[in-house]
Amino acid sequence: MSAWAPQHWPVSADWQTLVDRFLASESGRQLAQFITSRLERGAVIYPTQPFWALELTPLSQVRVVILGQDPYHGEGQAQGLAFSVPSNTKMPPSLRNILKEIERDPLLERAGTAAKNETSLVPWAQQGVLLLNTVLTVEEAQPASHAGQGWEHMTDEIVRAIAKKDTPVVFMLWGKHAQSKINLIQSVQAEQKSKRNPHLILMANHPSPLSAARKPHPFVGCGHFSAANELLIKNCGKAIDWSVGLNK
Repeated sequence: MSAWAPQHWPVSADWQTLVDRFLASESGRQLAQFITSRLERGAVIYPTQPFWALELTPLSQVRVVILGQDPYHGEGQAQGLAFSVPSNTKMPPSLRNILKEIERDPLLERAGTAAKNETSLVPWAQQGVLLLNTVLTVEEAQPASHAGQGWEHMTDEIVRAIAKKDTPVVFMLWGKHAQSKINLIQSVQAEQKSKRNPHLILMANHPSPLSAARKPHPFVGCGHFSAANELLIKNCGKAIDWSVGLNK
């Protein structure tokens, strides 16, 4: 990112009002000042398109939300989609663990296939999987460096808007930052309980090797992908093809 320039970060039309409202808010203005000041001091900030997830996955098409922490902080990695990196990029350990979990899930059609070096999760986004981080920018080599600067207010509103959808949505909350949104989702569900079927909330540790196998909610063996497809098939008859990154 070379400048705070949200006018050059397109989003789907049904996200625009929410984004504009945040940018005009006190939190949005403070975030803009913070990022501008960091850039002026020479900070390298990723990604160049923080809103790309909101461009690829319109609110009307969201069926699954995968919620992470903040973008990858290495050069050439972050692209505005949680856990995804551009094709032909070295696979980050967290993404490798995600693809391994898909392989080992016995209830998925493609379980047991071997991972190949495909790292872009754009095909998931195009099927209605919102790949959202709780914080949308980060400084090079400094994870969580933009936490608490205002992005959380915007991502709260994004999650709230999705939780208000009439059709059930699967929320995959990986790690403490993502799980901080659970009360928000549940409060919206409580308000609208009489209107529709409940969403499915799945929680696990972050897929980072540092936490993926830890209790009480290990990511390894969580079965989130088949659980998501079970709900989606029941409600709309169409599963997510999670086979990106897998040999077919």
